Amino acid sequence: MRPIEGAIHLCVDMQAIFAKGGIWETPWMERVLPTISDISARYAAWTIFTRFITPNSPEEARGQWRPYFERWKIATRQSLGGTQLDVVPELARYVPPAMVVDKSTYSALFRSPLASLLLDKQVHTVIVTGAETDVCVLSTVLDAVNLGFRVIIVEDALCSSSDTGHDALMTMYRLRFTEQIDLVKAEQLTDLWQPG
Repeated sequence: MRPIEGAIHLCVDMQAIFAKGGIWETPWMERVLPTISDISARYAAWTIFTRFITPNSPEEARGQWRPYFERWKIATRQSLGGTQLDVVPELARYVPPAMVVDKSTYSALFRSPLASLLLDKQVHTVIVTGAETDVCVLSTVLDAVNLGFRVIIVEDALCSSSDTGHDALMTMYRLRFTEQIDLVKAEQLTDLWQPG
């Protein structure tokens, strides 16, 4: 694999709502959190954390999001308490210099300021970690590909609440996206990515 240049580390939705005890608990999160924390510590100045911000009420949701949040009314901001939408403390400690960008859909690049921010910073490569492999990470990765970014997925720094979904996506990336997406292990990043 060629060296990584002009990159940011995009950590998708490692939030309390998906952590242990959260209403959308993703059991794998605890397993990958130390790896993501190591990456974030090493590359804090080049890290962006995203947060999935739910609507205040189901009525504020658009289109098919409305019935989704009618089903998951407990996940709306009017029902959530405290810090459920915050980045988990183990990662929030890297902000600043790391940044946080909020989003209201699965993709970090759809209807969010992130795409413009990356273009303004002359980012060419997006290194992706986070949750969930088969939902928000998938949507973000495909949008990044469509926008022309080189996408690198850190395969041991992703988590999902579905083993089947995670495994299917990793297989799809290997078989169908070999031109657009590279898969790496976290330990490889140190050699491949040495930003300014």
